[in-house]
Amino acid sequence: MTDEVLELLLHGTVEIESRFANSSNTTLLARVELDGRSVHAVYKPEAGERPLWDFPPGLWRREVAAYLVAEHMGIGLVPETVARRDAPAGPGSLQRFVDEDLSSHYFTLREEPRYHDVLRSLAAFDVVANNSDRKSGHVLRCGEELWAIDHGLCFHEQDKLRTVIWDFSGELLAPSVQAGLARLAAGAPAGLETLLTDEEIVTTTLRAAELLAQGVLPEPDEDRPYPPYPWPLV
Repeated sequence: MTDEVLELLLHGTVEIESRFANSSNTTLLARVELDGRSVHAVYKPEAGERPLWDFPPGLWRREVAAYLVAEHMGIGLVPETVARRDAPAGPGSLQRFVDEDLSSHYFTLREEPRYHDVLRSLAAFDVVANNSDRKSGHVLRCGEELWAIDHGLCFHEQDKLRTVIWDFSGELLAPSVQAGLARLAAGAPAGLETLLTDEEIVTTTLRAAELLAQGVLPEPDEDRPYPPYPWPLV
């Protein structure tokens, strides 16, 4: 399924259907069609981004980078995401649309022990990606699967981790997570150099090595000049 979705996202005709009204940046629902097949996708064009003081333009590149890093680590929680420079509103990211259960988000999902291993993996991924905006509503449930979205504010070379996923702090990393961290520490996935700066890539691999060496999920650092939680929380 993944290869088919990636082919559609990379080569299909993109038609914008609507706009997500609750997004701070322009976020569009698109239908992507190729050879009689179609998939809905979330399209984030660079032209619709609001300027930020600490992140350069092109946040959509970090959306694609998050998918590549998650796949490289074997976490598989980020929906298929690609770069499209020929999309209707200009260069941006296309991510497979997740038809989520709107009653679920991190704060409800953490109450279900069957999801704890997945959420621990996501916590490790966010540390490595230096996610500065992991809100509860960025964790989706579709059927029995969980997905993580909205990674435009990741991979900064400075420490900016802000997340709601602190419930597993101090817990040992699972062997599968350790293996994923080791792969990333040994080298970044192909294609990342077109999305992030050299310094961002180096610090990402270093964060993987550091977390692997620590062996446990970190505690929130309350002494930093900014809180370790995003706002709003959901």
